[in-house]
Amino acid sequence: MTGRLVLVATPIGNLGDLSPRAVDTLKGADVIACEDTRHTRKLLAHAAIPTPRLLAVHDQNESAQVRTVLGLLEEGRTVALVTDAGTPGVSDPGHRLVAAVAAAGHPVEVVPGPSALVAGLTVSGLPTGRFAFEGFLPRKGAERRQRLAVVAGERRTIVLFEAPHRLARTLADLAEACGPLRRVALARELTKLHEETWRGTLADAIAHVAERAPRGEYVVVVDAAPDPSPPDDAAVEEALRRRLSTGDDRRTAIAGVAADLAVPRRRVYALAVGLRPEPTTSAPEPTAR
Repeated sequence: MTGRLVLVATPIGNLGDLSPRAVDTLKGADVIACEDTRHTRKLLAHAAIPTPRLLAVHDQNESAQVRTVLGLLEEGRTVALVTDAGTPGVSDPGHRLVAAVAAAGHPVEVVPGPSALVAGLTVSGLPTGRFAFEGFLPRKGAERRQRLAVVAGERRTIVLFEAPHRLARTLADLAEACGPLRRVALARELTKLHEETWRGTLADAIAHVAERAPRGEYVVVVDAAPDPSPPDDAAVEEALRRRLSTGDDRRTAIAGVAADLAVPRRRVYALAVGLRPEPTTSAPEPTAR
């Protein structure tokens, strides 16, 4: 009888986010593979879960621990995999282990739950239909420059993770690569007592961080690169009409169209001033006979 590996998402801050299914899975596991045994013991104590065998699996030893986990699964054991916070494998240990377990033919299941990636993206106010996750940027050198160039040209919303002591430098590098007017959201301490989301341009973000020392882990959400071919006047006017028809006043419509189409607000304003209402059609007057 083969065992199974279960990926269990754990809270990214608020311990109340540990789901009932996650609690049941951790209670039923023969072994819990975890990033930091001390951190996991605290989580288990909070949820009143008896502590089973704990196996440390982190960035430095994940590859070496694959054999140990495979041996447990061959014995028919259930192994739950958790990290210190969030969903295993997302900028955390786990993907190498999952790949090896799946290749060996053992079942891999998931108990979904908290994820800083999804939480930061959804609270950013930026488009969520298509996005790219970049995790942590390389610290320095050519690899960092190459990744920044990719971010600058990406036509989808980009999600990054960043530590507080590196945030100012990363924002400066993003402004240089993407331009100071690219929109960005900074989400910190998500689900915790001092949760905060700041939204604005990269230039404003640099000033904001200079005034307030960054604290806590950050999710940085960067708007997609604008369409390289700017919209013509007809497209801008059509976008204005759509917004006005849905109830926006002129000022709100101008600001919205400028942001949506990445065109200067003064251009949208000039077109709005001269915008003529769409002609209405009416039935012809009956002619006298």
